[in-house]
Amino acid sequence: MASLGNPDFDLYRPSEEHEMLREAVRALAADKIAPHAAEVDDQARFPQEALDALVASDLHAIHVPEEYGGQGGDALASCIVIEEVARVCASSSLIPAVNKLGSLPLLIAGSDEVKDAYLPPLAHGDAMISYALSEPEAGSDAGGMRTTAVRDGDGWVLNGAKRWITNAGVSKFYTVMAVTDPDKRTHGGITAFVLEDGDEGFSYGALEKKLGIKGSPTRELYFDDVRIPDSRRVGDVGAGFAIAMATLDHTRITIGAQAIGIAQGALDYATAYAKERKQFGKAIAEFQGLQFMLADMAIKLEAARQLVYAAAAKSERGDADLTFFGAAAKCFASDVAMEITTDAVQVLGGYGYVKDYPVERMMRDAKITQIYEGTNQVQRIVAARQLLAKH
Repeated sequence: MASLGNPDFDLYRPSEEHEMLREAVRALAADKIAPHAAEVDDQARFPQEALDALVASDLHAIHVPEEYGGQGGDALASCIVIEEVARVCASSSLIPAVNKLGSLPLLIAGSDEVKDAYLPPLAHGDAMISYALSEPEAGSDAGGMRTTAVRDGDGWVLNGAKRWITNAGVSKFYTVMAVTDPDKRTHGGITAFVLEDGDEGFSYGALEKKLGIKGSPTRELYFDDVRIPDSRRVGDVGAGFAIAMATLDHTRITIGAQAIGIAQGALDYATAYAKERKQFGKAIAEFQGLQFMLADMAIKLEAARQLVYAAAAKSERGDADLTFFGAAAKCFASDVAMEITTDAVQVLGGYGYVKDYPVERMMRDAKITQIYEGTNQVQRIVAARQLLAKH
C-alpha cells in the first residue's frame, strides 16, 4: 500500500490512497467484523474477532509512525479506519480509536525510551493501550482528579482510582494522569505516566453494564502503592494536564469519525429497508414524507463528515484553530449521529425497536459519542472560549 502520510491532503477530497484504504477497511469490516456485531452486543463480550482481523491487516493502530513499526497513517487515515469499522460495529471501532487516544501522549511528549518501549508492541499488535484521565469525582472537571503520584527515590508511587476507562482489562498499557503537586494542579501539578498490566498494586474494577458499546469493556482502575520507575514518566513533571488537553484536541476528531460511521450504517440500513418495505401497495420509500426524512439524514451526515475531515486536516498540520475544530467536529457529528440513528429506528417502525434489526443497537451506540472525550456541553464551552478569545 502506498504511504498514508500526507500532511497536505485536500480538506474535502481524500487522496487515492485514502480511498483505497476505505475500500480495504470496508471489505474487512463486512467480512470479519459485521457477522459478529450483534452477538458481541448481546453477550457484552470483547470483539476478539475484530481485534484479530485488524491486527492481521495492520489497521489496529494505523497512526503509529513507521520508525516504530507502524503504518505512519495520517489523521484522516485514522478517521477512515474508525469510521468504516464503526459503520458495522461501534464496539470494534474503539480498538483503533483508543489505541490512538492512549498512545498520543507518548507521541506528543514521551521520551525516546518511552516511545521505544511502548510503541513497537502497539504497532505489532502485541498490546493495546488505554487512556486514564477521568475519575469518580473528576469527569468534565478533569483538573479535580485525586489520583496522586509521589516521588520515591528514583521512581514514583501512585495511589487512587480512574473511572470509565475504555478497553480496561484488555489493554496491556495505560497512560495515566496523576497529581504530583496538589497546589498547582492544572497549572503544572499533573504528570503523565505509563502503567502496565501486572504492575504490583494495580487492579481493575467490575465491568460496567452499559447502554451501548457493550463489546468494549469499561472498568475502573485502582492504584494501591503502585511503584514505577521515572523512565515511565511521559513528558516533563507537571506537564500532564497540558499533554492531556493537547491529546484530546486531536482525538476528539476520531470520536467524530466514529459517530459518522455509526450514522452511515444506520442510514444505509434504513434506506435499503425503505425500498423493500411495502405499505398501501408500494414501497415506503415512494412516500414523500419518508423521502424528506432520508434526505435530511443524508444531508446532515455529509455535513458532519466534511467537518470531521476538515478537522483531521488541521490535526495533521497542527493548525492554531485545531482546538475549536476538534470540539466542533466531535460535537456536531455526535449530535447528528444521535439524530440519524433515532430517525433510522423511526423509518423501520416497530421493527426498528427490536434487536432482530441493527438500528436499535446503532442508536444505543451513538449516544456515547455525545458523552465521552468531553460531553457536548463541554465541547460547546471549548468552542465558545476559542471564539471569544479571537474577539
